[in-house]
Amino acid sequence: MKGLIKMIKYILGSKGAGKTRWLIEHANDDLHSGNGNIAFVEVDDDHIFSLDYNIRLINATDYRLNNVEAFYGFICGLMAMDYDLEKIYIDGIYKVLNLNIEDLEFIKNKLERVDELKNRQIFINVDYLLADMPKSLEDSAIEVAPQ
Repeated sequence: MKGLIKMIKYILGSKGAGKTRWLIEHANDDLHSGNGNIAFVEVDDDHIFSLDYNIRLINATDYRLNNVEAFYGFICGLMAMDYDLEKIYIDGIYKVLNLNIEDLEFIKNKLERVDELKNRQIFINVDYLLADMPKSLEDSAIEVAPQ
């Protein structure tokens, strides 16, 4: 299980801290330094011109995600449709789903049990701070400081 721990990362920070910018910059950088495909999921199409055109842009609102189980299934579906999908960046999902800390633990625990996903990375922008995270999620959290 040790290799699976880094699979999912929650990108944390206060409103306006630069979480979306962090996701966009890392997605663009990873595209040029990696070998696999990258998907960027958002709830609107605001960043269509900020992302490299080779990054698959997906609007989550098209899939009517209304609970954490649907969100988990959506992530698994993305992975299943593209075996070369190396990384998924998810921005602003908290605008359509009310993900509490228990939901974040649920997603992490469920995804870590899916063997086919172990060599992939998922970065999810959430509206929390590191101080909000329980011990069980601290290793899966990156806090973006306001600039």
